[in-house]
Amino acid sequence: MLRFGTDGVRGLANAELAPELVMALGRAAARVLVPPGPPGLGRPAGRRFVVGRDTRLSGPLLQAALSAGLASEGVEVLDVGVLPTPGVAHMSVEKMAPAAVISASHNPYWDNGVKFFSPGGSKLTDEVESALEHELGRLLERGPAQPAVAKDEVGVLVTDATAARHYERHLLSCLGGRRLGGLRVVLDCANGAAFEVAPRALRRAGAEVVAVIGDKPDGTNINLQCGSTAPGALAQAVVSHRADLGLAFDGDADRLIAVDGDGHPVDGDRILALFATDMAARGELAGKSVVVTVMTNLGFHRAMQSAGVNVHTVTVGDRNVLEALDAHGWALGGEQSGHVIFRSLATTGDGILTGLLLADLVVRSGRSLAELARAAMERLPQVLRSVRVGSRDLLDQAAGEPVWQAVKQVEQELGGQGRVVLRPSGTEPVVRVMVEAPSQEQAEAAADHLVATLHAALGGPPAPGPQLAEAPQAGTPEPGRAS
Repeated sequence: MLRFGTDGVRGLANAELAPELVMALGRAAARVLVPPGPPGLGRPAGRRFVVGRDTRLSGPLLQAALSAGLASEGVEVLDVGVLPTPGVAHMSVEKMAPAAVISASHNPYWDNGVKFFSPGGSKLTDEVESALEHELGRLLERGPAQPAVAKDEVGVLVTDATAARHYERHLLSCLGGRRLGGLRVVLDCANGAAFEVAPRALRRAGAEVVAVIGDKPDGTNINLQCGSTAPGALAQAVVSHRADLGLAFDGDADRLIAVDGDGHPVDGDRILALFATDMAARGELAGKSVVVTVMTNLGFHRAMQSAGVNVHTVTVGDRNVLEALDAHGWALGGEQSGHVIFRSLATTGDGILTGLLLADLVVRSGRSLAELARAAMERLPQVLRSVRVGSRDLLDQAAGEPVWQAVKQVEQELGGQGRVVLRPSGTEPVVRVMVEAPSQEQAEAAADHLVATLHAALGGPPAPGPQLAEAPQAGTPEPGRAS
């Protein structure tokens, strides 16, 4: 039975994520997130669900299946079409209704997934996800416990063609009336959900968008050698167009990687360092604290210590960052992968919002992004690897002891001048290895040693592909571990 990972459910479209399963998931979501009113009174007002998607080939298929499941339980489905994940979350805020996004974020086109938001745009709690899993399992095993609604209780599907414009207005309002005039920008929309909204928003904010790449989605080219996981083409475009900066989004546009005018990438750590120091200087950094994850570079921690900013660390996942922000009333948090959360402005990571505010910071400072990024922090060499294993669970069993002994040995050799993080993926049988060290050579050698130890102890070849993936559940990791 399909289980929730750290960012909803995800799998191979039309196989692991078959339309029959997604329809049942829609039924379960209706029952858990929008409980029915008294029977026999028609479809009650307020039983509404916002649904959007990215540009994947399987998107319309799975959106139709989810919507059918919701409507079969008497829920009105508000179809907002292709819209970034944070745009769907914003519509959840506007409508005070639960929402879902059909997307697999930065994954290739053949994967897809379903992310849910509670009314008001927040991600589901563990308790609500467990209730959804339970109801989905019951439906798959025994079918509906009662006859489907009928007559005037049946849900309807309503298209909302204005959702993108509502979202754009929200984005522009976050600039507080400031303009981006004189700034030359290149965008990479990853052939994903940002392909229309992002260029319009930047132009309406006054920026000169000199080029847009990754803006011709065909269903199969989302994230394909473009976007935040592959900013090489954007770097070339920024240099060739002599732009001030470039902004790269992922497939559902909830994360951002920037490129400076020299063509150098500016990752989430540097972006977060820039915002933390800028907001602290303007008195806008609540608690003078920022929330990061265990993957955040050690150089960030050192930079924040020098700036007098407190750093609170959680395990990987923007939901974990958001939970810490809400628990303490803080304003800013994010991940190295480019998820940045401005809690007073949004309920989730928002790549387009981050790009607008980064451009605004550059304009206000009167300095180039390259200069700002260099001054923000000194990055320690960091190596990220993935090892495909027989089972992630073996890591914390007897078979994993040689691995943790190797971690302890590496940490002793680094002598406090670096660190190691091992964490199992939240969505596949893979263990992520991160090593930071004073030199690239040391980091590479230590990572190679740990990968070989993992392979020998738990089995499986190294896993190819991007090193940006979902994380396990929240919690404070032990030194050297991410639980």
